[in-house]
Amino acid sequence: MSRQKNQIRKVKFTTNFTKYAQGSVLIETEDTKVICTASVEEKVPPFLKNTGNGWISAEYSMLPSATKQRKIRDSVKGKIDGRSQEIQRLIGRAIRNVVDLTKLGERTIWIDCDVIQADGGTRTSSINGAFVAVALALKHLYDKGIIKEYPVKSFVGAISAGIVNGERTLDLNYFQDSSADVDMNIVMNDIGEFIEIQGTGEKNPFSMNDLNAFLSLCKSGIDEIILLQKKTLGEEITNLIENNKPKKTFLIGTANSHKLEEIQAILDKFDIVAKSLSDFNLQDDDVEETGTTFEENALIKARHYCKASGVPTICDDSGIMVDALDGAPGIYSKRFTNEEPRDKKNNEKMLKLLMGKTSDERTAQFICTLALVYPDGYEHTFTGISKGKIGFEEKGSNGFGYDPLFIADDEVAKGLTNGQLSPELKNKISHRARALEKLNEFLKNN
Repeated sequence: MSRQKNQIRKVKFTTNFTKYAQGSVLIETEDTKVICTASVEEKVPPFLKNTGNGWISAEYSMLPSATKQRKIRDSVKGKIDGRSQEIQRLIGRAIRNVVDLTKLGERTIWIDCDVIQADGGTRTSSINGAFVAVALALKHLYDKGIIKEYPVKSFVGAISAGIVNGERTLDLNYFQDSSADVDMNIVMNDIGEFIEIQGTGEKNPFSMNDLNAFLSLCKSGIDEIILLQKKTLGEEITNLIENNKPKKTFLIGTANSHKLEEIQAILDKFDIVAKSLSDFNLQDDDVEETGTTFEENALIKARHYCKASGVPTICDDSGIMVDALDGAPGIYSKRFTNEEPRDKKNNEKMLKLLMGKTSDERTAQFICTLALVYPDGYEHTFTGISKGKIGFEEKGSNGFGYDPLFIADDEVAKGLTNGQLSPELKNKISHRARALEKLNEFLKNN
């Protein structure tokens, strides 16, 4: 049965394939087969002596009969060919990127990748296998107490893609690779970050759209490979790596404790650390909201706090729009009145303006626009909407703002106001929750 263009080839890892190396694996990517070993040497290159840091280096070679036409051994030629040298440097870079060398001590992990059968993707298979071998070797050192902390920070995977017969194709075998118009190799960690991007217009150039499509296609393939690595290494090693993984940290640019709690509760599900304005001593740094839409105001705040903090920043602008009030209070929801206590007075004004309106005339929607701004200037917005009606009286003490008045058009709400719902239940259907779900989808794919 032929493989779909977006499918990876069948991958199999056989661990402890050799007897003497601290970590070893045979990786089979269908007909491409590579033996990867990781051996420990109790010394480092001269430039690392007396630093306390370790090193990881890789060597790559192909057996003479790994291909249809016998390849002369490098030892016979007296030098490593340029291709092998490039690939072994790539393997070393990829693995070093996911290991904390300061925790290794002054020792070197030597990776040896020997291709015993080649059918395309030998460099990417070598990286995928080398990671498993190194993870096993480091577990050996950790179990023996030679290193005090397990140093692997994240998983790493690699895959190829190309344009073959006019179609974007994932995980090229030799036949596909040799006829490809465009050839790419991508290396990523499991946080979704790129370690290496190699792209060549072998016969034709490729567009920005092609590049973006390749990155997305390769990420999906690498995700599958990393799942196989986790299954191969087992729960214990996987948990050690997961515990070392740096969590994403975002500044939540609001002084509203209720909003902060809502956003933190939702971000917790996505393993994102939420920092408050006070964590950056920005709690007294007010930003004037001069925009005319929720999106404009959210971006104004996020840009300001991102520049001040130097970390990715999420800010929101939200409010309620009531159809009978021509969309008011809208962006002025917080400032609907200038009296204190603000929430109470805003709700009283809302009820007064809607006096005499029937239930069908009290339709409204909560809107939340989240703005995510990165220090490099990249920005994106996500809007969530919760439709419902304004009740005839305040009910419930949970939430804040207009929550005691708003009844969501959702079966989960069961006719209760947001103020009567538990925080957990409200966070499933709120406008902010829906905006955050869109943010999460974006983060998973970027």
